[in-house]
Amino acid sequence: MRILFAEDEATSARQLLPTLKKAGLSVDLARSGRNAIEMLRNYDYGIAVVDLSLPDMDGYNVINSLRLLNVSTPIIILSSLDQPEAKIRAFSIGADDYLTKPINPAELVARIRAILRRSSGFAHPVTQVGDLKMDLNSHTVTVNDQPVHLTGKEFSILELLILRKGVAQTKETFLNHLYGGRDEPDIKIIDVFICKLRKKLQAAGADNLISTVWGRGYILHDPKTRKLSIPTGPIIPMPSAFSQEHLLSAGD
Repeated sequence: MRILFAEDEATSARQLLPTLKKAGLSVDLARSGRNAIEMLRNYDYGIAVVDLSLPDMDGYNVINSLRLLNVSTPIIILSSLDQPEAKIRAFSIGADDYLTKPINPAELVARIRAILRRSSGFAHPVTQVGDLKMDLNSHTVTVNDQPVHLTGKEFSILELLILRKGVAQTKETFLNHLYGGRDEPDIKIIDVFICKLRKKLQAAGADNLISTVWGRGYILHDPKTRKLSIPTGPIIPMPSAFSQEHLLSAGD
């Protein structure tokens, strides 16, 4: 899952970023409050981690601005202030969690994952759709308890589909989720990733969980509710072998 980390202290960033990335989180860094607001307005992040003391505005103002703009991205505040009043103020204006410095990187990862699960309607790190299980903590996927080996981008696509199960995701959403608006390849690469992901899941014995929605993108359904929830409409043809090979230069 892609997250935004708003922090201007190089030391703190160096301590926390490696742990976040090792945990499978794609992290974009914002060095100011205004930068964080603009990024959260324009790109789709699963969560934001915001330092209370930014050079141009404090974390309270960042939260206020975002909520006034109807940006509902969950926010964790990092602060050296341990007073109850500081925490109460943060929660009252829309923060989802508050951690006091010095930050334990493992605890931050655990809290991020917990909030991401809750915001997506999952109370447990392991979620199951049909015969497929995804463990958001260990970054593993199994079908009928047999491991399915996915690339990082394939896992990220499946993660987004599962966390937003039953809701069609546009190709633009996938691009933003994978690349965060930076150095994005041709949008057709999403068709290639989806094609490869489908083949791996079907080869492992999973049902055809991922459907194409005409003019919108892709959607994942639980087989139990599939007949009730799949939108009607023609199927988008998958790319030809030639176009897939041409696009693979974008890589995983």
